[in-house]
Amino acid sequence: MSLYRLSKDKLEAVRPTTFVEERLLERKDLQRLLRGDITVIGDDLMVLAEEFGDWEESNRRIDLLCLDKQARLVVVEIKRTEDGGHMELQAIRYAAMVSSMTLDQAISAHARMLGGGEEAQVAARREILEFLELDSADEAELSGEVRIVLVAADFSTELTTSVLWLNRGGLDLVCVRLKPYKIGEDVLIDVAQIIPLPESASYEIRVRAQAQEIKKVRGARQEVFRRFWAQYIERSRPKADLYANRSTSSDHWISAGIGRGGFGLNASMTEDRARIECYIRLGKESDARNKAAFRALHQKKGEIERRCAGLAGTAEPHRLPHLRRPARRLEDARGRVARTAGPDARCHAAAGAGAQGARTGAAGVEAGRRRGLAQCAYGRPARQLVARAGADLAHRSP
Repeated sequence: MSLYRLSKDKLEAVRPTTFVEERLLERKDLQRLLRGDITVIGDDLMVLAEEFGDWEESNRRIDLLCLDKQARLVVVEIKRTEDGGHMELQAIRYAAMVSSMTLDQAISAHARMLGGGEEAQVAARREILEFLELDSADEAELSGEVRIVLVAADFSTELTTSVLWLNRGGLDLVCVRLKPYKIGEDVLIDVAQIIPLPESASYEIRVRAQAQEIKKVRGARQEVFRRFWAQYIERSRPKADLYANRSTSSDHWISAGIGRGGFGLNASMTEDRARIECYIRLGKESDARNKAAFRALHQKKGEIERRCAGLAGTAEPHRLPHLRRPARRLEDARGRVARTAGPDARCHAAAGAGAQGARTGAAGVEAGRRRGLAQCAYGRPARQLVARAGADLAHRSP
């Protein structure tokens, strides 16, 4: 955006300039001016220290270390360049290095900026407590969160893309552009927060909070599955070796090979059903072979049902969605094999699931564990029959 001066008869464009052209330096000029009035980039900030570098085995220094009203540390990184360089990476490193800072350390850092000594220590404590609107240091502690404010003449697309991605991941980065203009001998600076836009900042915060809540819920659900499948694998070992070398999973299914390419078994648990799935994929352009393999397996239907005759449940016809063409399945908790057709044939035999399925929480884990035992009982005959059907197929042509 251009800056214009309003004259009597027209709008006159103000000539843009650069900090380099005006011989304005990062530390000597921009940093010094922002330290004197940090409200230029944030009205809720207080400068704790300039050129902060109070750590061992590193000579790196933070341009300005600040504090906000929520007792969060704020790393301010300043560049006079037109693209910002790699300042976001530098600032992230600084944020990590100060993330463990205590309130007492923050007071000491501010005291050093005030000149050091006992009086400066007292003044620093008073100023910080007044800024946080607290009566005593006993009431205060730093939140442990660290914000980042990047200040530059402009930002490259590469940098802004990185900042947006980092913010979606839960970090808190702000980009403030200081654009210099020249009128006569005067240098004007247009200050604009470009990420996040002030108008959308509260919305982005809500979206970020919602995403974090979803992540927590998803993480809790995945933990339930991990616990369930760990029990499933452990308790299946005496009955079948199908999952003996398999690690647990956070998904709603767990897979196992049968020792023959193109055939695989999945144990699958959702809220309202549990089943064993046999996947037949014999390579590209193998629709006819997939169907022939399924027909060979289907010939063992009676034997599979006899071996699973002790498992209770109900049979319902469904259509199974597929990427190219839906395949049919007849889900049967007694292990009845359905007639299935499709580019990749899928045979489903539900085992002891009924309509209850796995539920979240401890009750779901226990209920799922009991159903898992029923599935394991089906694991060995299923694997043997699928392998046998595959062997039969090897002597046939589709």
